[in-house]
Amino acid sequence: MKFELMASMMCADYGNLEKEVENLEKGGIDSFHIDIMDGRYVPNFAMSLNDMRYIAGASSKPLDVHLMIEHPNNHIGLFLRSLRPGDTVYIHPEAEYHPSTTLQSIIDAGMTPGIAVNPGTSVETVMEMLRIARKVLVMSVNPGNAGQMYLPYVGKKITKLLAIKEDMGFEIYWDGACSADKILEFAPKGVRGFVLGTTLLFGKSREYGDILQDIRELRF
Repeated sequence: MKFELMASMMCADYGNLEKEVENLEKGGIDSFHIDIMDGRYVPNFAMSLNDMRYIAGASSKPLDVHLMIEHPNNHIGLFLRSLRPGDTVYIHPEAEYHPSTTLQSIIDAGMTPGIAVNPGTSVETVMEMLRIARKVLVMSVNPGNAGQMYLPYVGKKITKLLAIKEDMGFEIYWDGACSADKILEFAPKGVRGFVLGTTLLFGKSREYGDILQDIRELRF
């Protein structure tokens, strides 16, 4: 079964970021997930524009940029100028007055437009954005910190999204508390990719390539 694996780079070792990027790329990661936080939309600061630029220049793998910032349209040009055509940019619809305008800016720059859906955000409230976004990042934890517990009611939201994704033309991605059992349950149902953080990938005493191979060889 084919599914995508993305490395949550906010969990990487920043004392040796060059080696982290190199080892993840060699290990077969599909893309690098970049969490940008402004301390306002979420109560935390994470990666910066310069972190994103460094990883973009250090690897040929796609970037998956998750903007957890207020009014992303005010700064979207800064991010888009540092990315490559085909990279993905997610915004939170609640963080913007007119999210469709921001998504169109992402499209016009040749990037893949995405929305991130918080645990407390219903499918119904983002329905019109689903007609524009090509990727939907479903948050299974409240955004802002690594290592949180999975919120089980999110599974019902994924079921709703799976029922309409073909008709509306988007793919579903999982972010937060991603364990092997979640991949085993949701990949066969149609979730396209999974963001890997401290639950499965980082902070282990094993090579990234071995971990990623084990995940890809899960028995469905």
